[in-house]
Amino acid sequence: MRYDRQIKLDVVGISGQEKLRNASVLVVGVGGLGCPAAQYLAGAGIGKIGLMDHDKVSITNLHRQVLYDEFDIGKPKALVAKEKLQRVNSEIKIVAIEEGLTIDNAVTLFDQYDLILDGTDNFETKYLINDACILTEKPWIYASVYKNEGQLSVFNFQDGPTYRCLFPKTTRQNVSCEATGVLGVTPGILGMLQAAEVMKLILGAGEVLSGKLKLVNILTGGDQILKLQPKPEEIEKIRKQGIIPVRIDCEVKDAHKTYLDVREEFEQPKVNSENVIHIPLGSLQERLSEIPNQEEVLVFCQSGIRSRKAIEMLQKDFGFQNLKNVEGGIETIIDG
Repeated sequence: MRYDRQIKLDVVGISGQEKLRNASVLVVGVGGLGCPAAQYLAGAGIGKIGLMDHDKVSITNLHRQVLYDEFDIGKPKALVAKEKLQRVNSEIKIVAIEEGLTIDNAVTLFDQYDLILDGTDNFETKYLINDACILTEKPWIYASVYKNEGQLSVFNFQDGPTYRCLFPKTTRQNVSCEATGVLGVTPGILGMLQAAEVMKLILGAGEVLSGKLKLVNILTGGDQILKLQPKPEEIEKIRKQGIIPVRIDCEVKDAHKTYLDVREEFEQPKVNSENVIHIPLGSLQERLSEIPNQEEVLVFCQSGIRSRKAIEMLQKDFGFQNLKNVEGGIETIIDG
């Protein structure tokens, strides 16, 4: 009865529903893309869904990350998402993974799933997903969002193009929702389209977006599909060398000042200066002793939003009076 409406479809039927039940999908990042995608995958009866996210729910997530509500603020996203999706479908296995994707864990994790769904918003992790998928021979469903626009594709499927075929080189600056803003519906639509590609891959139905890049504009209602070509040299490079970390190093302009970097480990560019203390926003309370409280400390993130939040918390809860926010984020204080 649960799956009656989709079983009636010719492309599904009983045999298709069994394929869905026997399939496994790892969702990397349970945010604006991962939330709607995971909801539809759970509803469709995907037998095993991994939910990977190291972050906690913030009030700024709620307008677009539709699995969460105000009572979830401060809780781990992976655990909250698992609990809520398990209520949607108690017959499937849902695994919460409260850690970030790294070079050390990517291949081992990907080996445990049939398909990888990309719900991330930074270039470094997308390249990491790409390389690990090449090494484990797993297709992955890619999406990205910039303001009112989105991109969608399926990489590493049946000798089709990979992410590095489309983007052989990365840019230094990540384009995140925090910095540029986003309407909640934009990642919502892209996440649902990702779920649709998962269904097509598992069921062997329709035309998979391999070798194609779908472009969507929410404001104009327009979309288009561009053709992509494989670059065998990019694929072979990963097979020979393994995962190639994307790392862009820089230094701060004023080496005489003390800085506190509250960004996550994966965020680019990396600042190598000795006078920079690296403590992600979510770890500040646990590492207070590492933050000087006498000299001036300039606090920065990607855009200036999280750093302002960090200062407010440190001032209000722990009495710090020596912190100054870097308005405009990291790009305003580094060379080049």
